Amino acid sequence: MAILIDDPRWPAHGRLWSHLVSDSDLEELHRFASSQGIPRRGFDVDHYDVPDSAYDDLVAAGAEPVGGRELVRRLIASGLRVTARERRGR
Repeated sequence: MAILIDDPRWPAHGRLWSHLVSDSDLEELHRFASSQGIPRRGFDVDHYDVPDSAYDDLVAAGAEPVGGRELVRRLIASGLRVTARERRGR
């Protein structure tokens, strides 16, 4: 069980963003995010969007830094990945 974070490289709202995921359990992800002051509104079905300014603190708190491809690979393997098509149906 691990909390994973990719590099902050996704531009939006004038800054760069990372994705924070769990490779096994959404409740684990929610607990970690809450303990780090990440608001629930940052949750997007299977991940949290977190600003670049939070990256170093999240890694220091135990999030495992991985590349974007590795993050997606492990999210798919966990069974927690929600595809774009599935998101549209929600």
